[in-house]
Amino acid sequence: MSVKRKDRNGRILKTGESRRKDHIYQYRYIDADGKRATVYSSSLKELRERKREIQTELSERRSGSREDFTVLSLVEKYVSLKQGVKYNTRSGYNTVISLLKNEEFGARKINELKVSDAKTWVIKIFNNGYMYSSIKTMLGTIKPAFSMACEEDIIAKNPFNFKLSDVIPNESEKRTALTKEQQEALKEFIQNDKVYKKYYDIFVILLETGLRISEFCGLTKSDLDFSERKIKVDHQLLMRGNGELYAAPTKSKSGIRFIPMTDNVYNSLQRILDNRAAPKTEKLIDGYGGFVFVTKNGSPYVSLHIDRAFRHIMKKYMLTHPDSSMPHVTPHVLRHTFCTNMANGGMDVKSLQYIMGHSDISVTLNVYTHANYERAAEQMAKISSLSEAASSEEQKKMV
Repeated sequence: MSVKRKDRNGRILKTGESRRKDHIYQYRYIDADGKRATVYSSSLKELRERKREIQTELSERRSGSREDFTVLSLVEKYVSLKQGVKYNTRSGYNTVISLLKNEEFGARKINELKVSDAKTWVIKIFNNGYMYSSIKTMLGTIKPAFSMACEEDIIAKNPFNFKLSDVIPNESEKRTALTKEQQEALKEFIQNDKVYKKYYDIFVILLETGLRISEFCGLTKSDLDFSERKIKVDHQLLMRGNGELYAAPTKSKSGIRFIPMTDNVYNSLQRILDNRAAPKTEKLIDGYGGFVFVTKNGSPYVSLHIDRAFRHIMKKYMLTHPDSSMPHVTPHVLRHTFCTNMANGGMDVKSLQYIMGHSDISVTLNVYTHANYERAAEQMAKISSLSEAASSEEQKKMV
């Protein structure tokens, strides 16, 4: 009967384990290349944790499991390591995984893929109807999954390291701010339309506050300060894939802010509250109640409701104005138009960043790209006239 080896503390040492005279533990093993190797630790517990890692790695190498990763299994592995992400991010992950499960590409071995294979697949799903923006979002999950495989030496090169716009056309509509004429034309149309006039005040509020649609839907009566004429924004209302509503913090800490009420916004909010049907029981969502914008059954509006209404409004507008150059208007277009109006009106960029709730000032600065010749000429004339006036005043003093 063999005698089990123990360390000086009486703990049984397993095969390959030993303790040296200097009290350092060591584990000897044969590596993947058939060579003898040794790892050391001052703690038996740590040594065994390292031992388990080595055995797992050797097992994977022998079975070829590292080399047998498919695109789908790699993405699933990557996603499993992303804990504590927001609901929308998790939904995006699930969308990518669902697509790969239904695509032959998802079963491809990652160590066999070339850049040309990745590009061919992108072109395929684009031709199948996926938009540029959707594909870009999906690659935001797939590309880092392959980067992880590179870091772990499973593959040598990331096949998704290419510029998407070099492979498929970017058909995403560039955000366009409405002109003053377009704003007035659409406002007048909604106000006078028998079906859609109920959305007039919503149109005005979105156009003159720059609220994100989720922030707009999340407004409660307690967020409105009519005496100080300001709107408090500190949360948003969103909807999960199963239709469940939930309240969430603003997009970033910069989203917490107060927005002044213009006269038009003040009047529109008052009308909405005056016409708001008081439900028998106010719906509570994550502690928030008394939502300003509610349906007939007392449920709060969500972006889906407003987006759908705007699609119908624009469809009818274009049918009745076939020669119009009006772009497709969404709640986000109104937010962008508000930002442009404020910029063109002379609001300083830091104040505008605050009102918009932008965490990055570069997002706010991008609005200024909508400057046109008329605006530039107006600003130059204003600056020139001020300069000439100052020069004339100086000459008078010299005389």
